[in-house]
Amino acid sequence: MPFEFIKSDVKDVQIIVPKVFNDERGFFLESFKKSDFFSNGIKDEFNQDNHSKSTKGVLRGLHFQAFPKAQAKIVRCIQGKIFDVAVDLRKNSPTFKKWEGVILSEENKNMLYIPEGFAHGFVVLSDTAEIFYKASSEYSKEHDRGVRWNDPEINIQWNIDFEPVLSEKDKMQPFLKDIIEEL
Repeated sequence: MPFEFIKSDVKDVQIIVPKVFNDERGFFLESFKKSDFFSNGIKDEFNQDNHSKSTKGVLRGLHFQAFPKAQAKIVRCIQGKIFDVAVDLRKNSPTFKKWEGVILSEENKNMLYIPEGFAHGFVVLSDTAEIFYKASSEYSKEHDRGVRWNDPEINIQWNIDFEPVLSEKDKMQPFLKDIIEEL
């Protein structure tokens, strides 16, 4: 199998470590194989791919889409290095409000599987970073939602020693307590 699937302490989140084949020409890896993902509990049908590039210090998130347009994601950093975070917003989950954070980079080539019902965000740790991710639902502006990146109730340990660069939208995201009834 070309992947190792590592279950997170946050229910249903998985860290995916691909098998990388290196030689004098470079490297090769499979970044997605439906049968392997399916046999490891990732049964979503992915319908949209996204690619973004950001500079050092940019923090994007925490974003999610409301049901019925919720998105599962498989996130990978193809250039640079990010700290990637998934927050469980499923009110009936035993890990509700818990988060998982992992370093994704072009060096480690790891991926993070984020199920539906989670908020997602990342901060760029390298000079630039390019992120590629699969999403199970197409983007829907009507269902686009977010939670403040530094919500004290979630208490993500971003482990950064700088003030992150945020979009105007992300500066104004609500706190979880203000949207909890909508989840």
